[in-house]
Amino acid sequence: MTRSPDADDGNPAGGDAEPVAPDPRVRPARPTDADPIRELQSFLRQPNPDLLEYGLAVGSALVSVADGRPVGYLLPVDASNRPGVHLAELVVAPDHRREGRARGLLSAVIADGDGPVTLQAHPDNDAALALYDGLGFAVVDRRPDAYADGDALVLRRD
Repeated sequence: MTRSPDADDGNPAGGDAEPVAPDPRVRPARPTDADPIRELQSFLRQPNPDLLEYGLAVGSALVSVADGRPVGYLLPVDASNRPGVHLAELVVAPDHRREGRARGLLSAVIADGDGPVTLQAHPDNDAALALYDGLGFAVVDRRPDAYADGDALVLRRD
């Protein structure tokens, strides 16, 4: 994925995609971002440190920055056996939520993507589900016991 060095999709489900305006706060993660990203991972419900290390090593992570420091990240994972991308981790620091940062990160992947975008979310995460719905994601499956505290919803955007 390519973004500007320091870089909204409002596609309701079933509607035509609107042009994606790049968020200037979103850029590819740099090696110097690794420690702040690791700190952000602690805000996830079920972090996967090994997957994050892989994403950092191959350079797939995107960050949203404030004052030059990552305050959110998204970890897309390409599937070698099917088109599209799966969003493995997405988190924004609590002090920077409700600023459009998750939307900016998601929009960067949607704009760069070729094929469907999938992710999973906890059914009780109303804020995230509203965001995903607003970007045209639809629930396509439910994974029982995917989280330590319950099921996960699988969402997809074509």
